Amino acid sequence: MQENTSENNVSDYASVALSIKTWGKELGFQDIRIADAHADMTAIESGLFKWLGEGYHGDMDYMAKHGTKRTRPAELEPGTQRVISVCMNYAPPSIKNSWEVIHSGDRAFISRYALGRDYHKVIRARLQKLADRMTAQIGTFQYRVFSDSAPVMEVAWAQKAGLGWRGKHTLLLNRQAGSMFFLGEMYVNLPLPVDEETGNYCGSCTRCIDICPTQAITAPYRLDARRCISYLTIEMKDSIPEPLRPLIGNRVYGCDDCQLICPWNKYAKITREADFHVRNGLDDVSLIELFGWDQATFEAKLAGSAIRRIGYQQWLRNIAVGLGNAPYSTEIVQALQGRADDASELVREHVQWALQQQDQKRTANQE
Repeated sequence: MQENTSENNVSDYASVALSIKTWGKELGFQDIRIADAHADMTAIESGLFKWLGEGYHGDMDYMAKHGTKRTRPAELEPGTQRVISVCMNYAPPSIKNSWEVIHSGDRAFISRYALGRDYHKVIRARLQKLADRMTAQIGTFQYRVFSDSAPVMEVAWAQKAGLGWRGKHTLLLNRQAGSMFFLGEMYVNLPLPVDEETGNYCGSCTRCIDICPTQAITAPYRLDARRCISYLTIEMKDSIPEPLRPLIGNRVYGCDDCQLICPWNKYAKITREADFHVRNGLDDVSLIELFGWDQATFEAKLAGSAIRRIGYQQWLRNIAVGLGNAPYSTEIVQALQGRADDASELVREHVQWALQQQDQKRTANQE
């Protein structure tokens, strides 16, 4: 937690909280709320440990590494009294309809949050600017900023702060903005007044559960990450289990189905951030084109993108699965054959699987 050297002489924390919210919106956050860092997280904590105990986190060892630090901010950053939670819309303007891309087997679907610049950098930089402004106005205080960058239960704290409620797909939902926004946090040692939680407005709807391609949402508010396409294409570093490959379709980086079907996302707002606008036409691009990128092209085109984090081999692995799932074409077969002897064993394995799928489709077409 960072500590400034000037002295804090705050006498009216309610006024400071109002100023923080004003400054936050001036910096581009759509909403900003405050939660008590000592709020009762017993149910959330027990739910987390149950989820971990069932192995639903898969290979994400970091989810289990920090124990109760995720739910007890003062254990992560001593002295923390409040969690300032922020959100920023990311839905880019003028993009190809997501369902059209998903249903076009030869196109690559990339989760809409990843079409622009890496959000981690954007959110943390804005939170730092907010902290700097707070410092200039109130003097000394301790703080640390986050955006999916430390053992912080972002959705849980955003819910406690009143930014929305946890949907049955486990993402945060807001009645005015759906779920297509990023979250960030600032831990502070200031005794600011806290905001009230909102209600849960999912009702009896189960559309997100029903539509999940791999049935990863095993029950309301329960996600088996080992089946989730976002986990399989981003977090998983090894071979994708064969039974799940056909279910991935053309989703080569993440999956938005549960968000796209959610009725609340009719209220999702277009981002005002140019950083989140589409880069390199990734909202509507062919699988073959992406598969043809060499590593230098991958590094150059995806510089500053969250996608670059998975690395070139994993990128090719994902696209190979998409090509295997695509309708049969000689162009796809030729593209796959061009990487049949790839230096990466991971890539070769998925290319061979994809070629087998294409051959089965060719045979079926001839019958």
